[in-house]
Amino acid sequence: MQYAILCYHDEKVTCAWSKEQDDAVMEKLGAVQERLARSGKLGPVARLLPTTAATTLRKDRDPPLVVDGPFAETKEQLLGFYIVNCDSLEEVLDIARDLGRANPGGAYEIRPVGLFFDTPDAAS
Repeated sequence: MQYAILCYHDEKVTCAWSKEQDDAVMEKLGAVQERLARSGKLGPVARLLPTTAATTLRKDRDPPLVVDGPFAETKEQLLGFYIVNCDSLEEVLDIARDLGRANPGGAYEIRPVGLFFDTPDAAS
């Protein structure tokens, strides 16, 4: 089963990190990612740019409205995500705990992934 680990944190905190602080967190996360990759459990990982770079399509209007910024105002923002292959929710929770030790603060939301559309392998 594939699970998405959605990474939330307060952008005011993470954007205030110095380059050295950010590099240190990325190095710790990299160690967890390497271990997951070696075990065949790591899928795509993405780090999103800040919400100030976001554009939202509000589809509750006709015609839909395009606005600058994130969809909703929240205390914590979606900063990125992991896709992991795990046999159980407990296994993915263990991974999220490892990631949390590498990058304290914020929250990880875990959701099973239902494949909607699989793109063909680009290497084929």
